Amino acid sequence: MQNVVTTTIENLALKHDRIPAALVREKNIKLGLRNEDGTGVFVGITSKGQVIGYKKEIQGDGTEKKVDLDGELYYCGYNIKELVRQQQEEGRFGFEETTYLLLTGELPNQKHLDIFAEELAQRRHLPKEAKKIILNRPPHDDQMGSLHTIVSAMHLFDEDPNSTDIKDLARQCIDLVAKFPTIVAYNYLASTGQRKKMPALREPRDDYHHAENFLYMLKGKKPDRLTANLFDMMLVLHAEHGGGNNSTFTVRAVSSSGANSYMAICSGIASLSGRLHGGANEAVESMMENVKAHVKDWDDDCEVSSYLEKILDKKANDKTGKIYGIGHSVYTKSDPRALILELKAEEIATKNGMGKEFKLYKKVAVLAPRIVKEKKGKVASPNIDFYSGFVYRSMGIPKELFTPIFAMARVAGWSAHRIEEIIQGKLMRPSYYSSLPGLRRNFVPLALR
Repeated sequence: MQNVVTTTIENLALKHDRIPAALVREKNIKLGLRNEDGTGVFVGITSKGQVIGYKKEIQGDGTEKKVDLDGELYYCGYNIKELVRQQQEEGRFGFEETTYLLLTGELPNQKHLDIFAEELAQRRHLPKEAKKIILNRPPHDDQMGSLHTIVSAMHLFDEDPNSTDIKDLARQCIDLVAKFPTIVAYNYLASTGQRKKMPALREPRDDYHHAENFLYMLKGKKPDRLTANLFDMMLVLHAEHGGGNNSTFTVRAVSSSGANSYMAICSGIASLSGRLHGGANEAVESMMENVKAHVKDWDDDCEVSSYLEKILDKKANDKTGKIYGIGHSVYTKSDPRALILELKAEEIATKNGMGKEFKLYKKVAVLAPRIVKEKKGKVASPNIDFYSGFVYRSMGIPKELFTPIFAMARVAGWSAHRIEEIIQGKLMRPSYYSSLPGLRRNFVPLALR
């Protein structure tokens, strides 16, 4: 009986829910909140992040044309390249500073940075009852589902979880940014045979920086400086990406209803769990394993190119026709985060004896955009996901944590956008055209159907 029901729903859904292309054009519907040329529809204003990958120029006939640019990313008006460069040159960790910037719109001085970092460190610890929830949850491998569950449960430990007063929003957001690494580490440890063992859940170290502390909690020892600095840089690069990325937009949409911080941030986690948003670096890793298995000479441009063409022609790898990690919905000529990461990826690959593998990644990063241009006529470049999985793997981080780590970084941006959305205070309520041929249908009595 159940099979009949599900089959009926499936068939009727496919019949009624597909959208006629002619109707989309006639009504000028912005599917996916995108214009016809693929650019995003403006739905709001933010001071937090700006992503630049193209510009629009007015042509002689009065029409607009999309012009591809080298990608730029700004956090509260500061170029991400400059933020990372300064942090790296000064040999210090940058995620705490970046989070402060996103939440306040201002760079902290040393005194304010120290106070903020200390506040984050003190808030890392989880209540004993939260640890029990983690240890006693049903066993499964879905780390993002576990993250969603525990973040949702954190409202139980808040005396005023539904307040939208700015002081409470600030407290809640800082608390979640601080606790995300602890939750992610505990969820993973509880899924690796150490379940129901409270001592296995190491207490956070208040004397470690945000990045150091997570790696310590995961592995039980303080990471070396190169690994910790690189992981910190990864958090900085993933912390924010404008209000239009799917998870941040979801957080803003849910926040606009007045939902509490825990529900709003959980909506971001739910969005990020989708394979089209948060799983790209895992897809890159799987693809590269496939390339390594089928390309005999990794140094041969012709052989590598030939196999990439097979992937693009849906004849190899997962046969979707996608070269994962190449191309982006906004960036075209370059992703600034990928350019930054590529240099550091080579450094840690060399350190950990993975130099030959990195050379193959770099070769694919050069050849794939040429092939996409030749066969599809599209300008594409490596995005940050092309290298991020490789970097995490070189650190010994399991792939199950790739997307939770993304959330661990992006919660800073989510929090900043949530506060901004509450201050702006406008419930999001877009409109949808009906796909039915008429607005009214005549009701047929049950006995006559």
